[in-house]
Amino acid sequence: MKTKSLLTLSAAVLASAAFAETYTSVISPLEGEKWWGAATFFGSHMPYENFDEKDLAKSNYSNQSAPLFVSSKGRYVWSDKPFKFSAKNGVITITSEFEKIQPVAAGKTLKDAYLAASKIHFEPSGAIPEDVFFSMPQYNTWIELMYNQNQADVEKYADDVIKNGFPVGVFMVDDNWQNYYGNFDFRADKFPDPKAMMDRLHAKGFKVMFWICPFVSPASPEFRELNKAGLLLKEKGKKDPAMVEWWNGISACYDLTNPKAREHLKGKLAAMREKYGADGFKFDAGDKGAVSEGIEFFEGATPSDYCEAWAKMGLDFPYNEYRACWKMGLQPLVQRLQDKPYSWKGIRQLIPDMLAAGLIGHPYTCPDMIGGGEFRSFLNPDMTPIDPSKIDQKLIVRSCQIHALMPMMQFSVAPWRILDKKNLEICRKFANLHKQFGPYILELAHNAAKTGEPIVRHMEYEFPNQGFENSKDQFMLGPKYLVAPVVTPEDSREVKLPSGEWKDDLGKVWKGGQTIKIDVPIDRLPYFEKLK
Repeated sequence: MKTKSLLTLSAAVLASAAFAETYTSVISPLEGEKWWGAATFFGSHMPYENFDEKDLAKSNYSNQSAPLFVSSKGRYVWSDKPFKFSAKNGVITITSEFEKIQPVAAGKTLKDAYLAASKIHFEPSGAIPEDVFFSMPQYNTWIELMYNQNQADVEKYADDVIKNGFPVGVFMVDDNWQNYYGNFDFRADKFPDPKAMMDRLHAKGFKVMFWICPFVSPASPEFRELNKAGLLLKEKGKKDPAMVEWWNGISACYDLTNPKAREHLKGKLAAMREKYGADGFKFDAGDKGAVSEGIEFFEGATPSDYCEAWAKMGLDFPYNEYRACWKMGLQPLVQRLQDKPYSWKGIRQLIPDMLAAGLIGHPYTCPDMIGGGEFRSFLNPDMTPIDPSKIDQKLIVRSCQIHALMPMMQFSVAPWRILDKKNLEICRKFANLHKQFGPYILELAHNAAKTGEPIVRHMEYEFPNQGFENSKDQFMLGPKYLVAPVVTPEDSREVKLPSGEWKDDLGKVWKGGQTIKIDVPIDRLPYFEKLK
C-alpha cells in the first residue's frame, strides 16, 4: 500500500514537472534576414533588432496579437499557443510551455512567408466586413463627448457631418450611453427617445453602432442573474464571481469562454438591435491582461481563449469593431489600432502599426481616430478641454491625410470645431478622396478575403530585396499605389521609389530606383501610381 502511494506521488511529481517544462528556440537570422510579427502595437519596433521579452499569454498589448512571425527571407514561425519572445541583435528567442518552435522555410520573400503561413494557419474566410467601412469615413463620438454621451449632442454631431459637407458613413456612439455595464438600455436622462434618434440617424444615411464591453456592474439585476446562472468569471479555486479591475473601475465579467455565456450576451445584443434598430457594436475591452491573474475560466480555458472568444462574438454582427484581439486572422472583423496620443509621435506610429496588423492577418484595420483617440491628449491637466485655438491644426490635417488612403478612416474630434476654414476644407477634400478610392479599397478587401493579402502592404512585401526592410513612413495600398504621407511638422519629405516608373498625385512621372525629396504643402498627400 505504501509503495503504491509512493508510486502515485512520483507520477504526480513527474506530471507536474512535465507541465512546468519550457521549450526555448533560438532563431538566428539568415544573411540580411529581418522579422516581423507577434503584436500590432510593436509595429514601430519592427523589424525586430533588440527588444525586451514580451509574454503573449498574459497580454495582447492593447491591440491585435498572434503567435506568428514572418521574415524577409521567406521563413515563418507559428504556434497554436501563446509564447514569450525577445530579440537581441536580430536573434529571436522564443519560449513556449507547449512545444519546441522552429521556423518553416516557405519561400524567399516576406510575401512568400506570410501567404504560406496564412494558407495553413489562418486561411482567408471569403467574407469581409460591411462595404461601407471601406468606402466611406466613420465618425465616433468619443473625443467630442467622452463620458457624456447624450442624444442631443449625438444628433448634433451627425448633423454637423452633413452640414460641413463630409461623406455620410458609419456612426459610432461610444461609452456611457447605457444605464450601466451589462445593461443594454439607454440612460433615460441622457437619451429621452432613442428610437426616434435612431430613425433620424438612419434617415440621414448613417449606419449606427454602439460601444459595448463584456463587463457587468456589481450589485445590478444583471449581475445577480448571471451569477445565479454561473455565467460570470470566477475567482480561481472559489465559487465567487471574480471582480476584475479595468480602466473604468472594478466589475464582474461575462465568462466568454463559456458557450452559454456567449449565447446569453449574444441574445441581449440581438434584442437591443431589434428594439432600437442598432446596426452593430463596437466590441471594446476583451483584453487578456485584465483577466490574466487569479481567474478561473470555463473548463480550463485561458486568457487567450477569452480574448479570442470575444472576437468571435463579432462574427454574428456584421457591423463590428475591435481593438483587442487574439488570432482570428482574415475573419470579417473590423480592427482598430490602439488609441494614440494627439502628438507627432502618435502620428508616426500609425503606418508601422498598420503594416504590422497586415502581417499578422488583419487587413480590415482602421488606423485609430484622426488626430488621436487617447482622450486625455485633448484635455488640460485639470481635465478641461483644450481651447481649440491651442490645437495644432497641421497635426490634425496630416493625421487625416494618413487615414485617407488607408482601408478605413475614422473621425472623432470634430474637425469643424477645431480647424479654421482653410484646414477644414483640406480635411473635407481628403475625406472625399477616401470615398473616391473606395471602390479600389473595396476591391482590395475582397482580394484579401480570397488570397489573404494585406490591403496596406509593407514596401518589403511588395518589392523584396530593394532595401525597404526598415521602411516605416511609406506604404503600398495594394499593388498599385505607393503612399507617402507627411508624419513630421516639416512640409517636405524623402520618398524612396522602387524600380519602375511612377506617376505622382500631381501628374509628374518619376523613374524608380531612387530616393527623391519633394515639397509637401499642407494640402498635399503624396501618392504614386505604379505605371510599369
